[in-house]
Amino acid sequence: MSTPTLRTGHPSRAPSTSAPRAPADGLPPDLPPRPTEAQLRVMGKTEARGLSDALFERLAGLPRETHAYSYVRGTVIELNMPLVRFIAGRFRHRPEDMDDILQVGTVGLIKAVDGYDPKRGVEFLTYAIPTIAGEIKRFFRDTSWPVRVPRRMQECYLSVARGSDRLEQQLGRLPHPEEIADALHLTVDEVVEGLVAGRVYRPDSLDALREQDTDESGSALLDRLGARDPGIELAEFRTAVRPLLGQLPRREQVVLKLRFWEDRTQSEIAERIGVSQMHVSRLLSATLAHLREQLEDRAADTRSDGPPEPG
Repeated sequence: MSTPTLRTGHPSRAPSTSAPRAPADGLPPDLPPRPTEAQLRVMGKTEARGLSDALFERLAGLPRETHAYSYVRGTVIELNMPLVRFIAGRFRHRPEDMDDILQVGTVGLIKAVDGYDPKRGVEFLTYAIPTIAGEIKRFFRDTSWPVRVPRRMQECYLSVARGSDRLEQQLGRLPHPEEIADALHLTVDEVVEGLVAGRVYRPDSLDALREQDTDESGSALLDRLGARDPGIELAEFRTAVRPLLGQLPRREQVVLKLRFWEDRTQSEIAERIGVSQMHVSRLLSATLAHLREQLEDRAADTRSDGPPEPG
C-alpha cells in the first residue's frame, strides 16, 4: 500500500527542531522540543516521519503514568495531525460537517498512536491510515441511518450485504436468504434480520419498480399505495346531516340531495332547478354553513350534558 504525500512544505525550509528545550517539571532534559505550528506547516514528509519514529522509540521506554510519556505522546499526535486532515479530505463530499469528521479522525489517530508497536516492523503510516479511516467510516455508519438501530443489527446488515453481493455475482441472480445463510454460516433468521435492517438503512424509493418475479411486475410502489376514499367522508356527512334535512326549506333540500347524494355538478343543479350556477354556489355555501352551526351546537349540548347519572 503506497503512503500518501503530506504536503506540509519542503524539508529544506524546515526550521531545526534540535534547539534546547525549555526546562519543564518532570521532563528529562534530553527530550526533543515539541515543534511549533509554524515548524509543522513547513516540515517535510521525510523529516516528520523521522521525528515521529524517534519519538515512538522514546515512547516505548517511558512508563505510561509519567508526565514525560504524556508529553511525547502529545507531540506524536500533533506531528501526525496532517495525516488526519489528508484522510478526512477523502470524505469532503459527505453531508456531515468537516469539523466533526476531523474530530472523529483525531480519535482514530489517538487510537493508532496508543496501539502502534514499532517492534513489529510496520511503518506507523501503514498502521495509522486504516485505523483513522475506519474510525471515520464507523462514524458515518453510526450516524447516517434514518432510524437508530442497534450496532449488532448494523454489523449484521453489512455482513449480509457483502455476502449477498458476492453470491449475486456467482449465481447471476439475487440469492435466497437460505443461500446467504449457508455461505456466511449464519441462521436464516439472522440473515432476514440483516435484510430488514438494510431496508431501514436504504429505504426503497416510491418510484422503484417491483422485482420481476412478482405478479405486479414493472409497477412502482407509488402506483400501489392506497388513496383516501372521498366516499368515506361523504358517507359521514350524509349520516350527520340526515336528521337536519327536514328543518331546511324544500329548495335547499333538493340542492343538497342533488349535490351529495346524486353527485351532480353545480351547473347541472342550476339547470335542474332553473337558477344560475352562481346562485347554486351561494345556496350550497349558506346551507352548509347553517348545517355546520347546527352540528356544532348539538355537539356542544352533548358535551355539556356530561355522562348519565348512575341509576
